[in-house]
Amino acid sequence: MPFSYTMLGKNGWVHLIMNEVFSFVDASQLIAKANLWQERDKAIKEKYEKLNNEVLPKVAYDKEARIGCKGKDKYWYGFKKHVCVDMQSGLINKVAITPANVTDGKGLKNVCPDQGAIYADKAYCTEPAKRQAAIKRCHLAAIKKNNMKDKNRDKDRWYSGIRAPYERVFSQQNKRTRYRGVAKNQFSAFMEAICFNLKRLATLGPPGVIFI
Repeated sequence: MPFSYTMLGKNGWVHLIMNEVFSFVDASQLIAKANLWQERDKAIKEKYEKLNNEVLPKVAYDKEARIGCKGKDKYWYGFKKHVCVDMQSGLINKVAITPANVTDGKGLKNVCPDQGAIYADKAYCTEPAKRQAAIKRCHLAAIKKNNMKDKNRDKDRWYSGIRAPYERVFSQQNKRTRYRGVAKNQFSAFMEAICFNLKRLATLGPPGVIFI
């Protein structure tokens, strides 16, 4: 089971400026420090036909890392970082690490806000994401895929414009990891989120005066 931590406090300044009215949710790759050559050789020795996510736990040094894919041809080996950002303050609200093969939509359950609207990309326009948003009674404002009949390009373009400023959360973070397993990488992601929030808090005014 993946871990997830919420950054939203019950009292104090952070609680006042993070109200989960509008949330930005996204996921990014976290590449493990491995080249898989030894895993491949071990798989061949044990007569496995191919090195995939079913075989990896049996031969890999990191038993929890998996092969993930973004789009049609962007593959990586490692983990996936799921992040929820409070759009009022720009602070990271929740962060969770999962194996790389967990889809963004399924990973939403680990970082879904407790209320409000969720602005997400095409990867969240799936049934698992819709179910999780419904459980939390959130409005899922996800960009729809091009092959969907009810796609509204003007609305999706507007969603993209709203999401754009918050992409910096990922652009400033390391995409590689030195650690094995979900738990260690979760702790690392949690500490990085704390550092990011402390830097962000330094640019914010007192409660009620928020600068994006």
